[in-house]
Amino acid sequence: MTTFERDGIRLAYPSNWELQIDADESGAWTATIQSPGTAFVVLSLQPEAGDPAELADEALEAMRAEYPDLDSENRVETLGGRLAIGHDVDFLSLDAAITCRTRCLEAPTGPLLLMVQVSDFDRDSNDPVLLAMAASLTIAED
Repeated sequence: MTTFERDGIRLAYPSNWELQIDADESGAWTATIQSPGTAFVVLSLQPEAGDPAELADEALEAMRAEYPDLDSENRVETLGGRLAIGHDVDFLSLDAAITCRTRCLEAPTGPLLLMVQVSDFDRDSNDPVLLAMAASLTIAED
C-alpha cells in the first residue's frame, strides 16, 4: 500500500495503482488514482466551492450532462470522521455498466470531493478495494 497525503488529507491506495495530481493557484487540486483496470478514485479539494452539499450537487450535474440517463440516489455517511454527502450513481458507457459513488465533506481548507468509479468489467475485484480506500480516508482536525 501507498499513501496519498496533501493539506491534511490522507488516503491509502494499492502500490500498483497510478497517481496523478493537478493543482492550480487558487489552492484547488485533484488527485486521480487509477487502477490497472477500469476502477479509479478522484480526490478533489475545491476551496472556492460553497459547501459540501453544493459540491455534491455540482458533481452530479456534471455527470448528468455527460450521461443524461443516469440513475442516482442521495447518500449520507461518515468518512474520515466527518459527515459526507453525495450520490450513488449508475450509468452506461460504451456498453459497460458503471457504478460511481461521490461523497463530499468539509476539509480544513475547503470542501473535498471523493469519487470512486468502476465498470462491470472488474467490479468484483476492484469494488472491495475502492471501499477500503474510501474507508482509509483521514482528515486532519481544523
